[in-house]
Amino acid sequence: MARNCLQAAELTTSGRPVLLPTEIECSLLSAVDLECEDLPNFPHLKSGLLILTTHRLLWLPESTAASSSSAIPLAAITHIFSAKKSIKSMFASPRLRFQLSVSPDGRVSDSGSGSRSVVVTVVIRGKGDLDAFLNKLWDSWRGRAWEIVHEQAGSDVASGSGSSSGMYTREGAVRMVGVSGILRKEQEMWESTDKSLQDAFQDLNALMSKAKEMVMLAEKMRQKLLSGSTSQPSAENDEELGSKQEMQDWLLSVGIISPVTKESAGAMYHQQLSRQLADFVRIPLERSGGMMNLIDIYCLFNRARGTELISPEDLLQACSLWEKFDVPVMLRKFDSGVMVIQNKSHSDEEVFARIKTLVTKPDALRTGISASDAAITLGIAPGMAKEHLLTAESKGLLCRDISPDGFRFYVNLFPEIDPNDMFSVKDYGIYSTWLRAACASG
Repeated sequence: MARNCLQAAELTTSGRPVLLPTEIECSLLSAVDLECEDLPNFPHLKSGLLILTTHRLLWLPESTAASSSSAIPLAAITHIFSAKKSIKSMFASPRLRFQLSVSPDGRVSDSGSGSRSVVVTVVIRGKGDLDAFLNKLWDSWRGRAWEIVHEQAGSDVASGSGSSSGMYTREGAVRMVGVSGILRKEQEMWESTDKSLQDAFQDLNALMSKAKEMVMLAEKMRQKLLSGSTSQPSAENDEELGSKQEMQDWLLSVGIISPVTKESAGAMYHQQLSRQLADFVRIPLERSGGMMNLIDIYCLFNRARGTELISPEDLLQACSLWEKFDVPVMLRKFDSGVMVIQNKSHSDEEVFARIKTLVTKPDALRTGISASDAAITLGIAPGMAKEHLLTAESKGLLCRDISPDGFRFYVNLFPEIDPNDMFSVKDYGIYSTWLRAACASG
């Protein structure tokens, strides 16, 4: 029914809205109804989540059914009514109304050029701040951010490498925001500096009007030059510059287009943060073998959020809420106390099978394996590999040897020994393979 009137809002696997390029979340209200008596085909939207962005009003149901999520472009709003204060309103649920432009068949127009107008009522049944939400709605509507076309976005579309909606690009990389946004802002600042220099030297009057700005720019350039190396170009300098470029490219590979904040999400902060975190960790987990240390995720997530940092307590609470949501990731705590984030599809049985294959190789039967050896095979960090090895030991698959060189793990041969005939040597099984490997080494 919503398809006949409102646009459908696309959601991520965790239930977060997929944002458009340059779209930013501004505010959020819970337990909201949307009503419109002027349209018979207006969907039945009751007790959902209303998210205001710079481009749209998004209504999300309590369940994460993408088919019932709806979007109203701010461009379609032709008027916003002021909230009326009366004695009756003191005892009723807060309400705000706005006017929408719709086409003759009752569909909401993207451009606000519909043939007629209808009034939509927002009924707030939760504890949201109506005045604050209304002020931000006015700001977003007047800002008309959807009309701003960035040159970068245009060049991306022209080259066929434009980003898709949401946090990730079509190629699977994270959109260039967060720390990358800070770096891009610095690049734009230097481009603006260059333009200012060109404008300043157009004529004497322009130069005089920009004298103060030129002094500041000159001082910044001087500090920039003094901070660099004054030595002649060399192979070491070239290598250093190359490593700096690689580091910048690495930093540009992460970012979040619109980080959830306490100001925008309010009482729903931890719930929305939990869903956004579930979306964010998808690619890092794929690149790390399906499991990452919680501390590493904390660093990556904060770096992607730019200046909107979160505390360790916020991260832990967000992870603990995954049990209530249908998301493909989970928080896991090993017996040693180490906490990790892993995909739900990550199977311990599969990991143990790969470890068993590794420890039964001839060299491993003689010398055992270390956490680093297992990390190379499993494609995960050595710290995570050690936790898997200790878990395999607790299951009786491995035996551990501790020496000054560290931990070495060996295949457990005790299940191969018959307690009733301990001195018999089998000519099959892992024990026989180990015996041949030990004789070959001697």
